[in-house]
Amino acid sequence: MNSLKVDFTKTTGRKIKPLHGINNCPLDYYNPIPEFIEFGIPYCRLHDTGGAYGRGILIDVPNVFPDFNADPEDPAAYDFVFTDALLKNLKASGCEIVYRLGVTIETARDIQVRRINPPSDYNKWAKICEHIIRHYNEGWANGLFLNIKYWEIWNEPDNKDMWTGTDQEYFELYRVTSNYLKSVFPHLKFGGYAACGFYAIDNPDDERRAPWLKYFHDFCKYITAPETGAVLDFFSWHIYTNDLDRIARYSVYAAEQLKLYGLGNAEIMLNEWNVMDTEAGISVFDAMRNCRGASFVAAAFCLLQASPVDKAMYYDGQPMANYGAIWENSRRMPSKTFYIFRMFNELYKLGTENSVEITADNNDIYALAASNENTGKKAVLAVNRAAHPQIIKFDTNGCSGKGMCFITDNDLTFTENNLPLFKDGEITMSAFSVMLIRFD
Repeated sequence: MNSLKVDFTKTTGRKIKPLHGINNCPLDYYNPIPEFIEFGIPYCRLHDTGGAYGRGILIDVPNVFPDFNADPEDPAAYDFVFTDALLKNLKASGCEIVYRLGVTIETARDIQVRRINPPSDYNKWAKICEHIIRHYNEGWANGLFLNIKYWEIWNEPDNKDMWTGTDQEYFELYRVTSNYLKSVFPHLKFGGYAACGFYAIDNPDDERRAPWLKYFHDFCKYITAPETGAVLDFFSWHIYTNDLDRIARYSVYAAEQLKLYGLGNAEIMLNEWNVMDTEAGISVFDAMRNCRGASFVAAAFCLLQASPVDKAMYYDGQPMANYGAIWENSRRMPSKTFYIFRMFNELYKLGTENSVEITADNNDIYALAASNENTGKKAVLAVNRAAHPQIIKFDTNGCSGKGMCFITDNDLTFTENNLPLFKDGEITMSAFSVMLIRFD
């Protein structure tokens, strides 16, 4: 028997964090995105937007500023048209934007490298970024006033598909750009470097991933050295895994190491993450969309709320992308994973996290609760990550044992049930299921 105790009379005072951010969105240039409004996406990070090379029109610096030989001060040198349309609709959908200054991944670099070489002039590249920011925040060049706060400098320079230069060349690009932009826009946040991750903590002999860990430490040393010091308002990193424990441990590792380098004030942003379930007997991309993937996302939200991570962005929100697992297909049919974001948003809207004591016979039960003192509304998110049903003795203090229930499992997709939930104080949760219990 698993016991889940929720005491709504004891609040921690912490806010539910904006963990249900997403990378990218359906490419609608004309209308707000109703699904993003529905589940209250707080942040949308823009990287790999539109697929390979950003369709030649979106987000990437070479798309916005096509001729590097042009004058950065000349509005005619920029092509903002499609990016303008997309960003306006994202803001109208309720999203804040994390704008990645850089380029899209080039997985076909063995055929030809197009844009992942270091810029030929770092100072000029920084000035181009300055004018992109001015366009979107200050209306420069017939621009917009979107108040975009977070600006990320490149993506995964520790990945050969993203950067052909040396480590030191990226460190210097980051130093030049972050310091210049911070001097011009002291009220905005600049960071990076969208690290590939910390997998080598567990697998130090992994020839592909071990260099990523060294890269992280070399970067931190570089930007904290007196002669090469640089701004780091936020540190961003990535993880793709089927091991929930890794998400929790790597979050702590990032926070501890940043503090040791004197970078403890930097926000920690997990701005690419997803499940890579290789044990499901089906493709990893199908597993992202079924009840296994949905329950993984829900459990990750519970762990991330307790972690040092400040913000998170799931990869990816584009219906045509393999990783776009909030959709069943390119026709934009919501997947089971889609509804986990909607469930978490119910907690996010309530605002204040409550203490949740969990006593279980195994480690497959996850939970998170929230309440709002002004409205009296309360909610609990419960997750069964086991491949079999589990009976949970549900003990709540500070609310009745009745409420509205939303369930996602192998057979049900966000099914609503307003009947009494408990039988003798127990709930049976099916395999790989997620339940949102809302007390109004």
